[in-house]
Amino acid sequence: MTEQNKWLAQVARNPGHSQWYIERFRTMAARGEDIVGEARLIDAMVPRGARILDAGCGAGRLSGYLHAAGHRVVGVDVDPELIDAARQDYPGPEYRVADLAVLADMDLGDAFDAIVCAGNVVTFLAENTRRDVLRGFRSHLGQDGRAVVGFGAGRGYSAAELFADAAAEGLTPQLTLAGWDVRPWSPDSEFLVTVLGAAAE
Repeated sequence: MTEQNKWLAQVARNPGHSQWYIERFRTMAARGEDIVGEARLIDAMVPRGARILDAGCGAGRLSGYLHAAGHRVVGVDVDPELIDAARQDYPGPEYRVADLAVLADMDLGDAFDAIVCAGNVVTFLAENTRRDVLRGFRSHLGQDGRAVVGFGAGRGYSAAELFADAAAEGLTPQLTLAGWDVRPWSPDSEFLVTVLGAAAE
């Protein structure tokens, strides 16, 4: 039996949670705070006009930035309220409502040059779907494409578990950082950003 996605479970407990999340980032943007650091790293990794999948795109802050930078972006999120906000605040990318666990079965068009999965998204996945999600990443990556996953420590998913799950789905770490600002990672780091690519056959 598949567990419920933890984000949806949280929304079920607190129906106002999605709107709180949307307004949080709207307020930060209005204050001029940096809400797109993750997207800048992705932009630096790919050529102009790249195809990028924002996996767990939320209210579209990264999708919007990457679209404005000239990339072709598809954003996927399980929460329809967040997708509605993304379409309103950051029009341009293609947005889909779907659980990342079914990515491998989705027709998203041509393969992606990069996949970004930021904002602790992987820690909100139902635990028994983590490998399904990584399988979806692998299936949608183009030749030499890379998936970049970032999340905080102490959220129930260790770096070792992620690397084991990735290896089981044919992905291997090419670079591991302690933040989106490209600081070096160590096992004691409070945050993990890892760039995954297809494992050598």
